[in-house]
Amino acid sequence: MKDFAGHWALITGASSGIGEEFARQLAARGMNLILAARRAERLTALGEELAQQHGIQFHAVPVDLLAAGEPEGLVHQVKEFGHPIELLINNAGFGLMSRVDDTSREEVQRMLALNVAVLTDLTYAMLPQMLERQSGAIVNIASLAAFQPVVYMPAYGATKAYVLHFSEALWAETRERNVHVMAVCPGFTKSEFFEVAGMTGWYTRFAQTPQDVVTTSLKALRRRKAFVVCGWLNWLTSLMPRFVTRKRVVLGSELMMRPPQDKAE
Repeated sequence: MKDFAGHWALITGASSGIGEEFARQLAARGMNLILAARRAERLTALGEELAQQHGIQFHAVPVDLLAAGEPEGLVHQVKEFGHPIELLINNAGFGLMSRVDDTSREEVQRMLALNVAVLTDLTYAMLPQMLERQSGAIVNIASLAAFQPVVYMPAYGATKAYVLHFSEALWAETRERNVHVMAVCPGFTKSEFFEVAGMTGWYTRFAQTPQDVVTTSLKALRRRKAFVVCGWLNWLTSLMPRFVTRKRVVLGSELMMRPPQDKAE
């Protein structure tokens, strides 16, 4: 998609990190925004700031997408606003890092629901309308973790592999109908993700900023790519599973992702 100005985007997980940065960069291009996340005050403050800076319109929709009926409630509210969604950014999601014997089954189920089920549901809610208009795009936030098993985060890595494969398949199916579906695969990114995932202090000197990720994503969107890996080092890392055995890949992941307290033992 090349024309953002005057159209409407729906962004989930819009109150911080990559979602917030998508809002900022799209607003700077003149796109109106429906901002969805749990934190109402942050959403409203962000929307008001961007409206003042760029003259866009916005709706802030406080929503917990893991609560019963809330994804469908968000879809209904978007319909009530009456704005055709030209761009859907499925950014809401979280990670979970722990040893198997310390892992909360309930948190794993919540993660699977948000990273997979909610993203899938919102995609299928918005995509038919885009196909009918023959106009629109969907960006699903995957991860560098989509390209290999991730030890200590096995369920998280699997959810992102799902997002990548799901998005690529839809890209192929819709590419001749002027609708574009794309997966974005960031690596380490400076955001609240690490604290939520139980990975405080995991930033590396190679970590990207949300600005880096979104700038790369919007360039790839204009080029109608099926997926994009953000950053040249991450791109090289994504190629490694093609050249070594799966055993080496997963053992390398175990070494890299081992929790800091385990490394110290």
